[in-house]
Amino acid sequence: MTASFSRNAPVSICDVAARDGLQSEKRIWSVAERVELINRLAKTGIRRIEAVSFVNPKRVPQMADAEKVMAQIDREVDVRIAGLALNMKGVERALDAGVDEVRYVVVASETFNQKNQGASIAETMTGLESIAGRVKASGKVFSAVIGASFGCPFEGEITTEAVVNIGVRLGALGVDEILLADTIGCAVPSEVRERVEALQSVLEDSTAVGCHFHNTRNTGIANAVAAVESGVRILDASVGGIGGCPFAPRATGNISTEDLVYILRNMGYETSIDLPQLIDVATWVEDYFDDPLPGQVMKAGLFPDDVIAGQKTASV
Repeated sequence: MTASFSRNAPVSICDVAARDGLQSEKRIWSVAERVELINRLAKTGIRRIEAVSFVNPKRVPQMADAEKVMAQIDREVDVRIAGLALNMKGVERALDAGVDEVRYVVVASETFNQKNQGASIAETMTGLESIAGRVKASGKVFSAVIGASFGCPFEGEITTEAVVNIGVRLGALGVDEILLADTIGCAVPSEVRERVEALQSVLEDSTAVGCHFHNTRNTGIANAVAAVESGVRILDASVGGIGGCPFAPRATGNISTEDLVYILRNMGYETSIDLPQLIDVATWVEDYFDDPLPGQVMKAGLFPDDVIAGQKTASV
């Protein structure tokens, strides 16, 4: 079935800076710094934050001390905190730490799944059966991410059929959301429309479809627009555009949250996010980096807001 949607339906944006944004950075952010980032984001009107990852700290040291981060953040009642897990041990840690949402990853490429999770796709899917039951029994939201949904750095092109087949199996397990991730930033809008619509057509309405785009080849925002126009109402983004994947060569740059909010706002979509306040967070984050962040709106300002403000100042 094809998902129904309207332009008035709000777009739910999950900021992933605290997890996907920081997991590849050479400088390891302290627990206190990560907590402050999450707390600042929560005050902008963002309703979803991917805050932590419950993975082996030896593989991803940037994500160590997830439990400490969870214990110290301010828990806003209307903000859903997500944690990434790749196996049952990680899921148990996530639930014990009090996440609102567990995110689990299966990669559409066999080679990439082995590098990312140390298991075959078949093994990952088999493990997912017990994990899905555990998360659903906890009452928490269960989201599944299909990594490399549009292309793999090791195997090349990924077919729509491969992605849809995984999506069907995930839907049968009762996941609440399925996110198509362009892990290496190779997708273009026509592929996004085709893949989103193909997946929507085989899922029950109870399973939502979302997208996670990287801006590696400068197509991320265009892809996000294509997704929204195809009925997607869940999008990941990272404040300032920070982040990437440590196991995917050259997979730089998530799409910038403030850039995404700007284009959606000016197209007439509701996001609930205070854009000027979000830009302030991006500016604060940039102070922790040696080079300017890739986000554009934080540099150029808002339109027409800033132009109108400038005119009023000039008239005084």
